[in-house]
Amino acid sequence: MIQNQNKTVVKSMELLNLFIDHERLSLNEMVELTKMPKTSIHRMLGSLEGMGFLQRGEDGKFSLGLLFLQFGQLVSERLDIRQIALPEMSALRDKVEEAVNLIVRDGKEAIYIEKLDTPHPVRLYTKIGRRSPLYAGACSRIILSFLEEKEREQYLREVELVPIGRGTITDRNELRKTVADAREKGYTISYSELENDTVAVAAPIFDHMGRLHAGISIAGPQERFTEERLPALIAQLTAAAERISRALGWRRAKRS
Repeated sequence: MIQNQNKTVVKSMELLNLFIDHERLSLNEMVELTKMPKTSIHRMLGSLEGMGFLQRGEDGKFSLGLLFLQFGQLVSERLDIRQIALPEMSALRDKVEEAVNLIVRDGKEAIYIEKLDTPHPVRLYTKIGRRSPLYAGACSRIILSFLEEKEREQYLREVELVPIGRGTITDRNELRKTVADAREKGYTISYSELENDTVAVAAPIFDHMGRLHAGISIAGPQERFTEERLPALIAQLTAAAERISRALGWRRAKRS
């Protein structure tokens, strides 16, 4: 009896997993996707709907129920981005031997909430709690680049672009182009924007809703960030950002 119940739970999870990639499904579509008997699926759908895991629309198609919104909100609230990101940050730091930073938004600024230092004796001076404007430096600008469009555009219209390092972007058109480029490529690079003779590369971290959650960056003296080395650093950084995003429940949208 227990074994049969376990099989039912497993098969029910197979049904629910379909909704990771599909927003709404009919009974026949679920039969086609799972190859399970129609009568079995019909029975499980009744139970899942009764418990609030699924809801049926007027057209008879099913979608995830509101219960998942409640669970999702609870999971989101209880996740500690620092604890989730730290293993990936440690592995990345050990691979590239450069400082790795974790950044979140705080109003019109970005704030460093975790940092792992390079083993090299020559390093940048940054610390947890450091703040910088969203327009300046890769670490901050990756947050700006992936804000919702309306909020991003309002910021770009209103912000006063004050120079900090000799490479700080103070031209509004150039900043817009750099932000657009970051959104297209999935990362951004800065040269001497917050501190002279430094380079930073940053990538976004997304949550289970596909929204920006944080940013992760590699930063160090310009002499170590050569053109030959940058592609490897970017690849390792973006891969780490994606793994952290997946740990937060993010899934890459499938192309139609």
